Amino acid sequence: MQYPVLPQQPVPPLTPALPTKIRQVGAPLAVIIALGTLTALILVLIVATNPGGAVLALVLTTIAMTVVVGAYLWLDRWEPEPPRLLVLAFLWGASVAIVISVLLEVAFEYAINPTATTESATSFFTIAIGAPAIEEAAKGLFLLLMMTGVRRLELNSMTDCLVFAGLVGAGFAWMEDIFYIASGETMGASLATAGLRLVMAPFAHSLFTTCIGIAVYLALQQRHTVLKVGYLVAGYLAAVLLHGLWNASALLGPKAYFGVYVLWMMPIFALAIVLAVHSRRREQRVVAAKLPGMVAAGVVTADEATWLGSLGSRKVAVAAAAQHGKPAAKGVRHFAVQVVELAFAQDRIDRGFGDQRVIELRNDETYRVYAARAHVAPTLHWLNDYRAR
Repeated sequence: MQYPVLPQQPVPPLTPALPTKIRQVGAPLAVIIALGTLTALILVLIVATNPGGAVLALVLTTIAMTVVVGAYLWLDRWEPEPPRLLVLAFLWGASVAIVISVLLEVAFEYAINPTATTESATSFFTIAIGAPAIEEAAKGLFLLLMMTGVRRLELNSMTDCLVFAGLVGAGFAWMEDIFYIASGETMGASLATAGLRLVMAPFAHSLFTTCIGIAVYLALQQRHTVLKVGYLVAGYLAAVLLHGLWNASALLGPKAYFGVYVLWMMPIFALAIVLAVHSRRREQRVVAAKLPGMVAAGVVTADEATWLGSLGSRKVAVAAAAQHGKPAAKGVRHFAVQVVELAFAQDRIDRGFGDQRVIELRNDETYRVYAARAHVAPTLHWLNDYRAR
């Protein structure tokens, strides 16, 4: 465990001592603008078909998805992901995944029923098998992209994979729910659809794609390509199965729908919550395990280590620093997050995944910790004295 030592010359506050771009993995602004524009165009098409229903759908769905997104941001508090990547995940689900799904589902329906028209009902086979297979592939493609290049360095834990999978699913559900609610022939029909989709199952699409998120995390822990592919295929098939049963139940009548909801969806949703909480606790254990090595290397002080290893104690420390103003609290929070980033980089190395890129990342994160401390050194000294009283 060789952390780079603190340079003799003071580190410029909040500036990495090494001129590396490893941490600059946020989505390009041009891509976000392009996906945002595509999302807006889809909304315009929906509004054009039924303005009144579309407005109602937009308001209700946005409220529901705000709760969903808020839950994933809460889960992501320990090691927050780059905001642009989080925005990109949501927009991918609301635009790219939607467009891919619509085009391929129309092609799929035509392939099995060439005489189908836009007015004819979509077949059971398409709804229960074709749509789940296509939609989960379209959403899962974002997670596969996250596994490439420097982006995979952001997937430090299962929590990270769950967050990105959840936000892609939330974006997809947001746009799909707007479409279905706006398609109601009457206000009553729209409200009934909103109740079924937004009250009973706002997390449904996120839950389906969670299977792929788990698979991505497990695949990243493997060195053999066959095992990586095996986990990804298994996760995709699990997502399709879960999605397919849900879609099929909606077509088989109220008893089947509520039966699948109570006996299948709710237990799996509960398991997903348990897994998410366990994963976040594991993140805390990883950081706590790396703090002694950081103290020994002089990266952090023993006093700082007493509150850096717990989300609760970190929150208390940030609140105490707020007595010196918002900039001080923000600086202490930034310092704590940088320590977490360093802990995960070191954890990769300790687990045997320390290629040259990861070692450079660890070194870069170490200098960023030094820089973050330099930015709030007086506040940290006061905080350590304050906690010692």
